[in-house]
Amino acid sequence: MKNTLDVLMSRLRMKQLQLLISLDDHKSLHKASSAMAMTQSAASKALAELESMLEAPLFERAKSGLIPNPFGRCVVRYARVLAADLSALCQEVAQIRAGTGGRLTVGTIMGAVPAVVAPIVNDMHAKHPDLAIEIIEDTSARMLPMLDDGRVDLVIGRSSVSDQPSKYHYQPLADEPLCIVVGPAHERTGAREVGFADLAPYRWVTYPSYMPMSALLERELDLAGLPMPANPISTASPLMTVTLLQESPQLVSILPASVARVFERYGMLRILPVRMKSKSQTYGVVTRKGGALSQAARQFVQMLREQSRPH
Repeated sequence: MKNTLDVLMSRLRMKQLQLLISLDDHKSLHKASSAMAMTQSAASKALAELESMLEAPLFERAKSGLIPNPFGRCVVRYARVLAADLSALCQEVAQIRAGTGGRLTVGTIMGAVPAVVAPIVNDMHAKHPDLAIEIIEDTSARMLPMLDDGRVDLVIGRSSVSDQPSKYHYQPLADEPLCIVVGPAHERTGAREVGFADLAPYRWVTYPSYMPMSALLERELDLAGLPMPANPISTASPLMTVTLLQESPQLVSILPASVARVFERYGMLRILPVRMKSKSQTYGVVTRKGGALSQAARQFVQMLREQSRPH
């Protein structure tokens, strides 16, 4: 292992890693070399040199083109992280030179936005007005690859959805309870208690199968002895969900309670008194093991930890 590391440290060139990324993107040596303004023979030689250093082939030929094998997928993943880190380095150096405050990119699940992410972002912006902040809202399963590739600095979500959760640092922050919601004109608003069977006559706004809320709704309905709704309206957008509920008193849906309370506060929807039997899922802050956080990311994580402490 040490011999391989010594070889890589002394002979590895960034151009070779860029070639790997380009090969992974284009699936063709010809297209990858063209994209990098290299001759195909030079690209082939660079790939062969890298495979020799690692003592392993990295790509296999398939009908769809050059496909990375398990060795290749591993090296491409780290190549993307290195490229992203170098890009971030150049940006931070340029911003420091220009006297501005750097950049922070945070990935977050929907349920953490109102009570956790938004207050900290506002606080960070007040303390560091020159800091550029980008927030990406998605599922944990979709954001962890972004964390792997260095496209986000940290994720507020769940590392347990990964097939390799041990490669992340994870610190629990809070639970994410869900609730059943309807529009303000729905006839079930004001009821003291509502069961899932009572909602059977209504049409549901549901979520794609890759979103955890879809699985939880299916589990709750199964516990109630009911099938998944027939002919639902499916969307991944909470804004679309709220808009649809506002427009029709015949619709019902599910949302994180923290998100639902924000819209209920402004009279845009109502939370129904439906008892959920499933345990609330916990989410936390997820960072890469071995990855160095920027000063802004470290401060964001520290603020998350302070916010989650019992008062």
